[in-house]
Amino acid sequence: MYSKVLCETIRGINGVLTYVEADSSNGLPNFSMVGNLAGSVKEAGDRVRTALKNSNIEIPAKKVTINIAPADIRKDGTAFDLPIAVAILKSLEMIKPVVCDLIEEYAFIGELNLSGEIVGVKGMLSMISGLKEQGIRGVVVPRENEQEALVVDGIDIVSVESLNELLCLLESEESFSNFKRPKFEEIKEVDNYYLDFSDVSGQTFLKRACEVAVAGFHNIIISGSAGTGKTMIAKRIPTIMPKLSIDEAIEITKVYSVAGELRNKTLMTVRPFRNPHHSISITSLIGGGIYPRPGEISLASNGVLFLDELPHFSKMAIETLREPLEEKAITISRLQGSYSYPANFMLVAAMNLCPCGHFPDRNKCNCSEMAIERYQRSISKPILERIDICVESSPIKFSELSSGEGNGEKSEVIRKRVEECREIQKERFKNYKNIKFNSQMTTKEIKKFCDVGAEEKEYLRKIFNVKKLSARTYHKVLKVARTIADMAKSDTIKVEHLVEACNYRSLEDKVYH
Repeated sequence: MYSKVLCETIRGINGVLTYVEADSSNGLPNFSMVGNLAGSVKEAGDRVRTALKNSNIEIPAKKVTINIAPADIRKDGTAFDLPIAVAILKSLEMIKPVVCDLIEEYAFIGELNLSGEIVGVKGMLSMISGLKEQGIRGVVVPRENEQEALVVDGIDIVSVESLNELLCLLESEESFSNFKRPKFEEIKEVDNYYLDFSDVSGQTFLKRACEVAVAGFHNIIISGSAGTGKTMIAKRIPTIMPKLSIDEAIEITKVYSVAGELRNKTLMTVRPFRNPHHSISITSLIGGGIYPRPGEISLASNGVLFLDELPHFSKMAIETLREPLEEKAITISRLQGSYSYPANFMLVAAMNLCPCGHFPDRNKCNCSEMAIERYQRSISKPILERIDICVESSPIKFSELSSGEGNGEKSEVIRKRVEECREIQKERFKNYKNIKFNSQMTTKEIKKFCDVGAEEKEYLRKIFNVKKLSARTYHKVLKVARTIADMAKSDTIKVEHLVEACNYRSLEDKVYH
């Protein structure tokens, strides 16, 4: 007898509707599986048969063929175990016909262990979201994934722990159809940052640059000698970013769920801060692999990707960031298809100005001019042009350290100013689908929203000629100036805003003068 059960697979971070077909017939006992399957799916046959046996479900000696369709999509992962088991039971007429009709409106997702227990799988939120978009009535999921599945409203969620529990539910139409959706455990907004900007002594200019960067979602690189607080400040940047919206939280959770890094969390409640070591491979940084998965740039989406000691990263790894920095997404192409992942991260990078880390203090730095130039130029001009703000940290004075001199503002106070600036941008770009921040403006929007007066235009002309700016750098200056004007609640960009924006190009001026 032929049967079909709905299920779901993952492509990138999005769910794709699939279905398991099972056919049982008389003949020599045999069990075969087809449908463009990865190794983990092919092994499902042995897991399912053993799980059924250990659940005291006797399978007649028949020829059973399993097909997971559509065949043009590569199937990977262990989420197909449960739908395969249900499809076999349906084809062997071990589920009542009236119940079979009911569960045709439901999808099944879950992995089976050999004892018949149903265990959690990766990417549950993406799969549930995809099934809802397809108009599926409900989904049977592992109890372990219950709360993650319940994040999506408008779809029935049936959670079970074992095959025996599922079969008990399926004993009658009434028990399954009247199964109440479990209660979603409300997740409170948690601000569990143990770091704060008030911990930083001095560095008023650098802290101001970071505030501007976060307000307009601009990428920033911090250079300077060792021990001046570059890393300390970078790690505190997430604490001044606005709290996550529900849409942002779901997008981040999808990425972490697909990557298997959700770690028993139901929903991500704080912005990610990813700090990969400089020895990271290109695949781990941007994503990919034989069976593609998200990389660090996707795990940092809607948060911060911090690259400390930037010149120590491989040149190829740094250069691969060019497209993601512009497109805010990454597409991995493989023989079996293309996989798209978000990469809407704020890049924060830190670097010393020489190999020993003491330049420009020549009392400590013995590096040759050639070594210093080679070290600084390891960051190419195309990469620097894609970073809106390039600032230098200054050595800390004793008076600043001992007395805590500086603005002493807490992250919460700075965050409120950032949120006010974000609200201005939200209103400005309310009719633009793909633009939320000043940093995302294209040439068309720059002409519309960054118009300047005669005095400002003359200042820009002088700066353009003296510093020999490229067109991209010129537009970066205007976008940063627009953010500075927003922070000052000014409708127009003034000269003082342009002056501050130009001062945020120090590294580029120093290296590529």
